[in-house]
Amino acid sequence: MSTPGVMLSLALALAVILMPSLARAGDRITGRSFATRSEVIARQGMAATSQPLATQIALDILKQGGSAVDAAIAANAALGLMEPTGCGIGGDLFAIVWDAQSQRLHGLNASGRSPFELTRAYFAETGLKQVPNYGPLPVTVPGCVDGWFELHAKFGKLPMKNVLAPAIRYARDGFPVSELIAHYWSLGAEIREEYPGFAATFLVEGQAPAKGEIFRNPALASTLERIASGGRDVFYQGELADVMDAYCRRVGCFLRKPDLEKHTSTWVEPVSTTYRGYELWELPPNGQGIAALQMLNILEGYDLQAMGHNSAAYLHHLIEAKKLAYEDRARFYADPDFARLPLERLISKGYAAERRALLDPLRASRTLPPGDLRWRRADAKLQPGDTIYLTVADADRNMVSLIQSNYFGFGSGLCPDGLGFGFQNRGALFTLQDDHPNAYEPHKRPFHTIIPAFVTKDGRPYLSFGVMGGDMQPQGHVQVLCNIVDFGMNLQEAGDAARFHHTGSSEPTGEIMKNGGKVALESGISPDAQRNLVRLGHHVHQAIGGFGGYQAIGYDAKNDVYIGASESRKDGQAAGY
Repeated sequence: MSTPGVMLSLALALAVILMPSLARAGDRITGRSFATRSEVIARQGMAATSQPLATQIALDILKQGGSAVDAAIAANAALGLMEPTGCGIGGDLFAIVWDAQSQRLHGLNASGRSPFELTRAYFAETGLKQVPNYGPLPVTVPGCVDGWFELHAKFGKLPMKNVLAPAIRYARDGFPVSELIAHYWSLGAEIREEYPGFAATFLVEGQAPAKGEIFRNPALASTLERIASGGRDVFYQGELADVMDAYCRRVGCFLRKPDLEKHTSTWVEPVSTTYRGYELWELPPNGQGIAALQMLNILEGYDLQAMGHNSAAYLHHLIEAKKLAYEDRARFYADPDFARLPLERLISKGYAAERRALLDPLRASRTLPPGDLRWRRADAKLQPGDTIYLTVADADRNMVSLIQSNYFGFGSGLCPDGLGFGFQNRGALFTLQDDHPNAYEPHKRPFHTIIPAFVTKDGRPYLSFGVMGGDMQPQGHVQVLCNIVDFGMNLQEAGDAARFHHTGSSEPTGEIMKNGGKVALESGISPDAQRNLVRLGHHVHQAIGGFGGYQAIGYDAKNDVYIGASESRKDGQAAGY
């Protein structure tokens, strides 16, 4: 005869066995998709970054009366210390800011330019067919610090000393390295440990710090203190510029003090397209943001919801739309100071209809042409016509979407003496082809991958979000937005849902797609969908990593609250108060 204790044990065991099935049934009953956790909801302020300590710093700045931009700068400075595998003051920055007072968006391009003294002829003379990924040749002017001060001058409230104080304190006292960052730190160090200054800056007794190990960077603390006291000019014109110049001369890098002195950020008008009643906003080239707009314009002609989320048909249409947009990305996206780009045409609905006609719903394309567009070199009178992403919102209903990067992990591997950071390698994204808008030239911005995004609805703020990860970013923007708009997912579900990542498209560096590329799928995409994609002609494989890193803050106007979400694939956190 069964005792009550035995019966209870059996019931508990049965519950454990059935729990996944019951959870899935509950999802079906409520109509919810998979999510790693609930959304975060708060009234006064919200921050979402890829490192929990940086998120807490942003909240502390908001609670001190700082603006969303103050908090974003503080978090970015901390991430340059805590996640140097993705960002730092040797890299570039882009941002989109929703200003509640003017009720409009502002865009900032804080990317740097190539050195005056390095020409395309040098590469030809040395026999190089492309710009190397590491070392002295891909180094471009770091735009991050100037970007901070541009944002702060326009939207900041607290003194910069207050804003940078948390990062300075952590740099001097130390912080525990988080799990995923420790992994990437180790990988990045293997490639760069022999470059001048790298080991002294980023290694501890010759080794990358392990998960949980306390890492200190007193050199970066001193650099940030000088920036906080002396402003952006100490970095671009003063003592820090002198150190960078001397270091570059010694190691064979072409960056010089005049390159730093001539650097400026550019305020730009964000550009947008509508998608089923929502407006997605991106920054214009030299970034790749308009690829997401082009993809959405093509996809708007299909009933994606009827195809089913992450079905073979759905994925096929997104992949093929990506291929079409990336052919234009490879041919036309470049520094607008050097090429007149057909921007309005590229993001128009009429052009999307022309490109949509090339999409075969039953077969994967192997090769595709760019659009029949024209570009020409700009004249002097032209008018402006691995990565971290973070977003912050404040009590005044200002929101900032900010992305910042060194490009390949730690960047070039070159670390100027005693300054605590490394130079980016963004120049590797130039092509050395003569007849190309993205060809290497002195004092020119290279094609850029990092893109912040913003969504409005009926002219009001709706969503500030981004997806990190090289060429994954436009693909990620589109997948997240389709999850929300076409399939009704909440912000956390939209980020956690399984993704594809297509590689092998033609590139702004000169490579041409010849065999349709490859499609990596996360394990959450069904075996049936994978098999059917193969039948459609896609080269499918599974991969670990490379699917981006997502953060988001939405604004619920009805309840006047913020909703936050953070990427489950990263170490990050969304939090509010």
